[in-house]
Parts: sequence; structure tokens; C-alpha cells
Amino acid sequence: MKHLHLLFANLKRKKIRTTLTIGSFAVALFLYGLLVAIHGAFYQGVELAGADRLVVINRVSLIQPLPISYRDRLLQLDGVEAVTHANWFGGVYQDEKNFFPQFAVDKDTYRQMFPEYAITDEGWNAFLADREGCVAGAALAERFGWEVGDRIPIRGTIFPGTWEFNLRAIFTGTRPQDDTSQFWFRYDYLEERGPEWVKGLAGWYTVRVADPDRAAEIAKAVDRGFANSAWETKTEPEKAFAASFAKQMGNIEFLIMTIGTVVFFTLLLVTGNTMAIAVRERTGELAVLKTLGYPDLSILTLVLAESALIAVQGGVLGVLAAKAISPGLAKALPGFSFYLPPADLVRGVGLALAVGLVAGLLPALSAMRLRVVDALRRV
Repeated sequence: MKHLHLLFANLKRKKIRTTLTIGSFAVALFLYGLLVAIHGAFYQGVELAGADRLVVINRVSLIQPLPISYRDRLLQLDGVEAVTHANWFGGVYQDEKNFFPQFAVDKDTYRQMFPEYAITDEGWNAFLADREGCVAGAALAERFGWEVGDRIPIRGTIFPGTWEFNLRAIFTGTRPQDDTSQFWFRYDYLEERGPEWVKGLAGWYTVRVADPDRAAEIAKAVDRGFANSAWETKTEPEKAFAASFAKQMGNIEFLIMTIGTVVFFTLLLVTGNTMAIAVRERTGELAVLKTLGYPDLSILTLVLAESALIAVQGGVLGVLAAKAISPGLAKALPGFSFYLPPADLVRGVGLALAVGLVAGLLPALSAMRLRVVDALRRV
């Protein structure tokens, strides 16, 4: 603490250079924050998937349905606690670009299967009482300015015609990353008004198991039970099912890792060069400090602390800027939830600190090993 005045005096010596170096860290950590938020948006279904839930789809493809009669057979399996089903609707609201997921859900079981979505009892009961009722996520309602009681027309693509729904409830997520861009309506309404071929068919099933440790065993039992039938199944944990969708978008994780590595390596070189110049400019002053009795370790610590302080300041500014702007990304990419968790904020600042320490290590060692006679000879 007694050397703080020296530390801040060194930082103020070249204010423009210090500011630019802090800015470099801020930009790098801002990019880091955005990459983390984007990664979380693409993989949010994977990270939030329930360990006790399985997804059952047609073995041929997700777009191929399964019979409604499978629901009772699934409930009879040992270890299965609950079953629900849903169908993809794929309609258009006002304009083709207004994409959001629309599901025809089993009104009696869907809410209980996904307790992470919070809906008031009053709203859910209103949904149950209205055959044309629907439920929208909070993000979706905010996007289009919907309010409970609104009449929402959606033009069917898979299921032709204009379908009109009454918004009876708006659900929120119990976790910041929960997807609240979904639109639910009643399966019985789809079955009643839809084409003849949809009657008695479900798009996929979600199964809750009593013991998550038995999930793989129960998944195999499900597929064995429907093997060699006209509607064979493919069952996997909800996490694996969500991951398969993320993989369809390409190796986003590799892309983000590559960009991040290049940015931080460049930052390491820039900071290292800046600290090397700063130490070279103060060669005479460092010699004077050693002459006055400052030990080598204090000189080393002083240079490292300067580099670390620059890094932390820039890191904090960068991650806070990314935190502030990440929710706004949802407007550019509707249907995704962008969130920067506190743990990733701390990790980002820690990463900046590590880069600062590594970048300052060689200049600090050079300053520590500096001989007073050699230093004074350069002056």
C-alpha cells in the first residue's frame, strides 16, 4: 500500500498511452462478453435442460409425428412419472420475418412438465376455459406489444388458413436464461380445426423420469417398446436433444473460441510492448529507487501491479458495457435470449488480469534485474 503513490504517478505519466491501453482491454473484454452472451443464446436449451426429462421423437425425423396412443403406453413404463406432448405449428404473424416458436400443447399436462415457466393460476385457468386461448412468453409479448385479452391472428403454413387466438396468459422464466419467446395454444383446438391427417398424432413427447440416474436406461426401454412398429421412436435426454439443434447451426463454440484466442493473444502482445516501453523510459528512475534501498522484489511488484491495474480497469469497463448491451441483441436476433451471467463477468475480469500479469512479467523481470551502474550509464 505504501507504494500506491508511485503506482498512480507512473500511470499518469503518459495519460494518452495509459488510456489507449485501458481502452484495448475494454474493447477485448467487451467482445468477450458479447461472445459469451451469443454462445449462451445458442446453447441455452442445452444448459437449462432438465436432467429428469426425456424427449421422444419419431425415429425417422422430428417432422414425422407419433400416435397419441403412445402417451398411455409411456406412462405404464417403470420409472416414468409424467408425459406430455406438443406439435410444431409453424405459422406466420403479420410478416415472414416475425419468426417465433409456436406449439400446440396438451393443456392438461404441459404446465406441470415445465415448472421453470411461471404462469399465474388465474391466467392458466382462463387459458383452459377458452378453446381458442393461447399463452405467450414475456419476451414475445414485449416484442409485439401484446397484452392479455388481445386477439392474435396467425397465418398457418403447415396448417392452412388464418388462425385467431385469444391471449389469456403471459408466462415468465424463473431463471434469467429461460426462453420466453414461445407461443402455446391448445392441441385440442389444432385437432378440431386442423386437417384430417393431424388428428390423433403428436409431434413429440416429453417424459419426466423419477430418477435422473435411470434416464438412459428408461430411454432404451422406450425405444425397445416401440421397436419394429409402424412408428418407431428415438428417445434421448432433453439436453442431448437441445444440443442436436445447436449443432445444426455449425460449430459456434469453435468459432467463438478461435475469435477469442486471437483477440487475447493480440492484446497480450500490445500490452507487453506498452509495458516494455514504459520500463525503458523509466530506467533512470528505477536505478534511483534501487539506490535508495528498494529491493528487487518491490521493483518487480511495482511494474506487475501497474500492468495488472491497467488490465483490471479495462476489463471491468468492457464486461460492464457487454452486460449493458447484451439484452439489446434480442432485437437483432429475435427468438434468442441473451444474458451474461455474473460468473462470466468475474471470469472475464480474471482473464484480463491474467493477460495483464503475463504481459507485464518480462518487463517486470527486466526491471528487477536492472543493475544500477548500467542504468545510470544510459542516462
